Amino acid sequence: MDLQLLGLSFIAVFLSELGDKSQVAAIALSGTSKSPRAIFFGTALALVLASLIGVLVGQGIAEVLPTRWIKISAAVGFAIMGVRLLWPKSEENEE
Repeated sequence: MDLQLLGLSFIAVFLSELGDKSQVAAIALSGTSKSPRAIFFGTALALVLASLIGVLVGQGIAEVLPTRWIKISAAVGFAIMGVRLLWPKSEENEE
């Protein structure tokens, strides 16, 4: 097992999941439930399943497309999202 890749994926997912909507939903459920253990296992299982789907889809795409194309498309996609977040909205779209 590649321990560097394991650590990198752990850090990336851990930091990206902090404060997201699934964590807020878990906090809300925990506040209204008498079984926080069930909420923990349910949310942990959901994250594991979502990650499994992502890994399987990524592995399937990697078998069809060259890694370089995948990295380029991911970089372009993130760049587009970043520009759209920084781009000011026009007056017509705000109404």
